[in-house]
Amino acid sequence: MQSITRRDFINGVALGIAAGLAPAAQIAAQPSRYPPLLRGLRGQHAGSFETAHAFARDRAAFSVADMPADERYDLVVVGGGISGLAAAWFYRRARKDARILILDNHDDFGGHAKRNEFMLDGRLVIGYGGSQSIDSPNSWWTDAGKGLLRDLGVDVKRFETAFERDLYSSLGLSRGMFFPREAFGRDHLAIGEALIQRGDASRRLANAKPLTEVVAGFPISEQSKTQILALYSAAPDPLAGRSAEEKLKLLKATSYRDFLIKVWGCNVEVANCFQGRTLGFFGLGCDAVPAADVRDQGYPGFRALNLPASGGSTGGEPYIYHFPDGNASLARLMVRGLVPGIAPGNTMDDIVLAPFDYARLDNADSTVRIRLDSTCIDVRNADGEIRVGYVRDGRLYRIAARHAVLACFHMMIPHVMPELSQPQREALAQNVKTPVVYTNVLVPNWRPWVELKVSEISAPMSFHSRVALDFPVSLGGYRHPRDPAEPMVLHLVHVAGAPNQGLTARQQFKVGQAKLLQMPFSEFEARIRDELDRMLGDGGFASDRDIAAITVNRWPHGYGYVENSLFDGEDYENTLVRARQTVGRVAIANSDAGGDAYAHLAIDQAARAVRELIG
Repeated sequence: MQSITRRDFINGVALGIAAGLAPAAQIAAQPSRYPPLLRGLRGQHAGSFETAHAFARDRAAFSVADMPADERYDLVVVGGGISGLAAAWFYRRARKDARILILDNHDDFGGHAKRNEFMLDGRLVIGYGGSQSIDSPNSWWTDAGKGLLRDLGVDVKRFETAFERDLYSSLGLSRGMFFPREAFGRDHLAIGEALIQRGDASRRLANAKPLTEVVAGFPISEQSKTQILALYSAAPDPLAGRSAEEKLKLLKATSYRDFLIKVWGCNVEVANCFQGRTLGFFGLGCDAVPAADVRDQGYPGFRALNLPASGGSTGGEPYIYHFPDGNASLARLMVRGLVPGIAPGNTMDDIVLAPFDYARLDNADSTVRIRLDSTCIDVRNADGEIRVGYVRDGRLYRIAARHAVLACFHMMIPHVMPELSQPQREALAQNVKTPVVYTNVLVPNWRPWVELKVSEISAPMSFHSRVALDFPVSLGGYRHPRDPAEPMVLHLVHVAGAPNQGLTARQQFKVGQAKLLQMPFSEFEARIRDELDRMLGDGGFASDRDIAAITVNRWPHGYGYVENSLFDGEDYENTLVRARQTVGRVAIANSDAGGDAYAHLAIDQAARAVRELIG
């Protein structure tokens, strides 16, 4: 028998991933399998997308038209993410005895709300692998979303004490910026909250240095340093003589990269300092993000324009509403409330460490069942009911229901519903999702970060655009590491695409999706090790010694598409409305239907979908 090395455990061989076992085989081999502990390539993992690609991309035929229904339910939900679970919650609240089946193609529930767990020296470390936070709950969340949080026992004020906002600043840590040698001639880590100018309170928490001091150390030309500093000045106005309306129109039609180069006259070196800063929020480099969309987010170049504030792209609330596993806890709270006996407890605190019995997800005695590893391939109205075909373990199944909610990706719905009108098909196909990777790296300690005085690194021209210590949240018996000698999860972000090639957002996303699907774990690992060594090496970090485990949450189909004034016309809102129309007894949910990738939109769209079905 071949021996298994420590590296094999990191790569996931010991769990059957690198050995080629599909999730169904993993389940058979490991009856007590617990998905949050699986390593290697997670997210949209091997075994979750092949069936969908077969019929949607490769035109494989799956005939279920003549198959009888094996089971009958009041509601079938396609998609077990936040929107699908919320749809089941709202439907059952209206009809408490309803029999509900939730189908999902992954080996875990929650969709993009993914939980990663690690064990090191007997200590549990939790990270988030997808949907990140309850963003701006007091500003953005509607009555439907707030009501669901209340039903789940989530009090957002609890995060004000759970999230230790000053932990890293109390250790003297700040934000930094990494300049890779491939783009700037030499590797350099600049410390001090560079370039994106947040409010005074945020800058104090980040131990921000004066801008001039930070920029002085950049590995760029003196001309570039002068141009960067000029972007923050109040004069002169590069658009002098134009009205506010004309300026705003130009900002909507101009990418931020072109704004820097063509409006301000900056060189390419300056533009590269900002290129990837937009990736984490927009899923696009600044070559494809409208200048109008970043002007209230702290990006420079707008002060001199003397334009009124627009309200920006954030709710103006602190970014602290975060469980240790991100919004996976929202999914876990809903599943605990829907499926009897799956997990103990009844509070937002105890959900963090509550053990989940996955064997109870699809229990015949439960009125709500969650069936994983099941890919829907056919949905149709027929004879006053809904008939749904799906594939599981290579076999075709068919079920019937009074109603259905499609809380899956919009771009898949035209492939599973043959009766859709052509206008609705075209509208749904517009939602090309962003390819994004959230990687969690377990390290035995985080002393190098303290040595370097940095807690978060932006790397606008690197493979990983952001590398950071995990959010400092202690909740429900789970304690975030406060001592640099303790194990820590590092969070890395990569967004694949094709920047600076003149492509639209959707074209870039499709290129990025293909790249992620073709990239093996070994390449991700090599990139992780190389960049962490280069960013943190001066602090004493060595990847061969200091990486204990890696989980790569790969989402070729990640964020839902967001309207982009560079590429979308004025009819975009109408396109959303056409896309989410109810068809017979089938309603459509998912955050895709709300036009952005937020948990509150996923919940709102679930509430709307159920309302359209049963009032």
